[in-house]
Order: sequence, then structure tokens, then C-alpha cells
Amino acid sequence: MGNPNQRIIVVNKNVLFGNDYFEGFRLAEEIDYESRILKNFQVMRRGSTSEPKNHPEGNAELNSEYKQPIGYSIVFNPEIRKIFAYKRSLEDKNYGETRLQGKWSWGFGGHIEPFDTKNGNPIRQSILREVQREEIKLKGEIYSLRILGYINNDSDSVGKVHFGMLYLFTTNAERAEAVDPEIAEIRLCSVKDLESLCSSQDVKVEEWSRIALEPLRKLL
Repeated sequence: MGNPNQRIIVVNKNVLFGNDYFEGFRLAEEIDYESRILKNFQVMRRGSTSEPKNHPEGNAELNSEYKQPIGYSIVFNPEIRKIFAYKRSLEDKNYGETRLQGKWSWGFGGHIEPFDTKNGNPIRQSILREVQREEIKLKGEIYSLRILGYINNDSDSVGKVHFGMLYLFTTNAERAEAVDPEIAEIRLCSVKDLESLCSSQDVKVEEWSRIALEPLRKLL
């Protein structure tokens, strides 16, 4: 559950985009937003949507002048060509972000914190931390981690203050256990399985995962 007093990495929106603003998905080969983040990030109090926008200690969740970079990693087993997907908890006690409760996702990761800056690339360090220890526990080896592109969705209340960096995290794992109570269920899915989740009227899928599906179709 998000701590409003958590210190997180943010970047000024104008500095991040400059003249290169986009909506949706953009390939990493087209422009290097990652380097812009690494060169220009700041530390800000995370805050929450239930607090005043002008909270005296800062409130990144309601400050649309800044983007909160999120390492959003697709955990993929290339040997069986399947992806780990998960459903977020519906219970307030397990997952306080009501805008995402009960939604399916195939992006693991979270906010980048100041201590992630101590050992190399903080974006990648945050992904390894989330995937290896804090969100799930993979029953296998890690092969590689590489960036695919970027996700921006300002039309969405969550996306308006966040910026996704889509990574491919490859492993030989065929099982994973949820460590974080925010995760209610984990499945190993093919791309067709993910398409079925997106098309089902009985299933809610978070917007970033919907956006990530098209580049995944092309890649896999």
C-alpha cells in the first residue's frame, strides 16, 4: 500500500518531453527518455489523491508538472513464450490505490526511490528490487533486462502523473509466488491469453498493460 510520505524520483514534465511529447507508446530506438530521466531527476514526497494538492511537504500524486517514472517490466519466459500476468487485490487493506484495484496487469515494477541511485542505473535497480524481492518471487533464473520503449497516457488519472518505461525481463521461471499482498493472483499467459483478458467484458485491465500489448505482439 502506498505510503504518502515515501520519497520518490520524479522529473519535470517539460524537461522530460521537451519537443518530443507523445501519447501512447514510443520505441526506445526513437528517443532516449531514460537518459533524460537519469540526468534530470529530483526527489519528491509521493503524497496521495486524498490530500490537498498544495500539501506543505509536497504531493507528487496531484502535481501534474512532474512525472513519476515507473520501470514497467514484462516478465517473459522465451523458452515457452509466455508472460507472467497478475491481478491486483480488490481489498483496501491490501491495495489502497482504488483506481487500480481488481485490475489485471502484465507490468511489474513501481516507484523509484532515492536508495535505488546507489548502485548504477536506479530505474533498473528498482525493477530488480520489485521483481526479485518485493512483488514476486520467481522460481528460476534471470536472463536479461532490456528496455523496449515508453508509455505515456495523460488522459488517465493515474497516467497523468506517471511515465512508464517498458522493459523486457527474461527468465526461465515457469512459476512465481506473490510476495506483496497487493497481488491477488498470478498467471503464466501467452499473448493470445492477454488478448482474451483485454477483450473480456468481465475483466478489467489497467491501461498501461493495454498499451503494452501492441508492441508485445510485434516482438513476440
